[in-house]
Amino acid sequence: MSRAVEIDAVQRRTLEKLVARPTAHAGHVRRARVILLSAAGESGIEIAKRLALSPEQVSRIRRRFCEGGVEGLKERPKAGRKDHAVSAATIEGIIQTALSPPPPGRTRWTTRLLGAKFKLTSATVAGILQKNGLKPHLVRTYKVSRDPAFVAKVKDVVGLYLQPPENAIVVSVDEKTSIQALERTQLPLPLRQGRAARHTHDYKRHGVLDLYAAMNIATGEVAHACTESHTAADFLGFMKLVARQYPRRELHVILDNSSTHSTPKIQQWLKQNPRIRFHYTPTSASWLNQVEGFFGILAKQSLRATDFPSKKALRAHIEAYITHWNNEPTPFIWTKPAAAIIRSHRRMLDRISQAVH
Repeated sequence: MSRAVEIDAVQRRTLEKLVARPTAHAGHVRRARVILLSAAGESGIEIAKRLALSPEQVSRIRRRFCEGGVEGLKERPKAGRKDHAVSAATIEGIIQTALSPPPPGRTRWTTRLLGAKFKLTSATVAGILQKNGLKPHLVRTYKVSRDPAFVAKVKDVVGLYLQPPENAIVVSVDEKTSIQALERTQLPLPLRQGRAARHTHDYKRHGVLDLYAAMNIATGEVAHACTESHTAADFLGFMKLVARQYPRRELHVILDNSSTHSTPKIQQWLKQNPRIRFHYTPTSASWLNQVEGFFGILAKQSLRATDFPSKKALRAHIEAYITHWNNEPTPFIWTKPAAAIIRSHRRMLDRISQAVH
């Protein structure tokens, strides 16, 4: 019969806390339980049965405790090969190379290219890149506005979002052009348990529609019109519709710099309706127009992967979605002040002026 292991009160509390800790390593907890059971007088054979260990493993754990106390039960470094370790200098070389322009004819460094250059496996290189937050395989797009009036326009538009004029209506206006009426060549298969909805990759085209939308930034309500063309006359017709929807009120319209938004006929109409004022976003800054967020939601929730046998069906589908939206409209709350946008814009301009090409 094996002799009981003696532990003092401090050791017992430490081991019991370790066993109760949900994030502790399973092996460490098992060794602590061996010592607690041994201190309670359990034999090595009984402990082995209860914890699914061999008697020899129990003996080794008891010996570790006798030689090193509670600290002796901690995880030990694993034995194994050391010749595959990568030096700090090599890691730094991989990082700097991955950040440098790729070889001629290549768009980026790959793990195989880096592995061949530094005589390492691609898996080793991939692990180094991952640990250092480098993802050469990912590329994102960006566009920085070069509008000379960027600061003034941002202050104007953001001011309308954060502090709209009293007793005035502010609407965000834009058009989503060339919405295609696509009909799949075969009937789509519906969603089922354990299986996603499916549709064919090929389709028939039945034409396109353009959607004009004006979102009331205070209420989230959307006025809209679907047209089969995208001309200045179409835009003017839509603006007259919006003006009729908000009569006898000062109307501020936020819109982008499309050529159809500033034709002589538009300018003449604005002179005849002084209560209506246009506020243009900076060039290459459509993200500043809140209705763009609505278009994104519309594309995801209504237009993506939907079958339309005709433009008439597409029009009815869009109108049904907007009607449902206006039953429970959701306004977008703008929070970023103009000063923060301007600082970020200046930092980006400085950054791209110093970028490596």
